[in-house]
Amino acid sequence: MATIKVKQTGSPIRRTKDQRATLVGLGLNKMHKVSELEDTESVRGMIRKVQHMVEVVEG
Repeated sequence: MATIKVKQTGSPIRRTKDQRATLVGLGLNKMHKVSELEDTESVRGMIRKVQHMVEVVEG
């Protein structure tokens, strides 16, 4: 299965609860942490929801 690497670049401070929960769902909870996930539509939707706090690292 194809994978995608996501890096947290923004802080969840002063963000809504659903955005914080999305970061946790992506496996991110600290700045500059990288998580490798399966490249599915649901994961891409989660990335789109918090695109201002994450970046996609080669993958």
